[in-house]
Amino acid sequence: MGLPLLFGDDRAPTSVYVQVPGAGLRLEAALFKIELARSASMRAVMLRYAHAFFNQVAQSAACNHFHSLEQRCCRWLLMTHDRIDSDEFLLTQEFLAMMLGVQRTGVTAAAGALQRAGLIRYKRGNVTIIDRRGLIRRSCECYGVSKKEFDRLLGERAIRKVRSGGM
Repeated sequence: MGLPLLFGDDRAPTSVYVQVPGAGLRLEAALFKIELARSASMRAVMLRYAHAFFNQVAQSAACNHFHSLEQRCCRWLLMTHDRIDSDEFLLTQEFLAMMLGVQRTGVTAAAGALQRAGLIRYKRGNVTIIDRRGLIRRSCECYGVSKKEFDRLLGERAIRKVRSGGM
């Protein structure tokens, strides 16, 4: 979340939402700035993260305009699944509706369709991915585009390359 600091600002006019429960790290802004100045590899990784993040924002904007709610819901569930180490996670309909920019009733309908198709199990904010390949097939191409760029910029191979100085 330190992108404003990375770009030389000291604050952001935004809020931070934690999508799923879990552990996180917090670092004071002053210490983060010191570490950015001290570590070329940290700065490189953060710049790659910023690039991946902005790609994702742009792809999401296009996706929200051109694709169905069900396809966008699949994309969001897949992106969440990519970032956690479990097929099961907590995700409220209210939060998913906010992230997709729709009414909660729309998320209820989309999640219900995905559940009836045997792709997920969804009960009281608890999502279980049952058929990941089916979700990928049901999603729009935006998921694959975003994942490919995220993996290229921040995947294990990319980070090893940054750490070794071979950017």
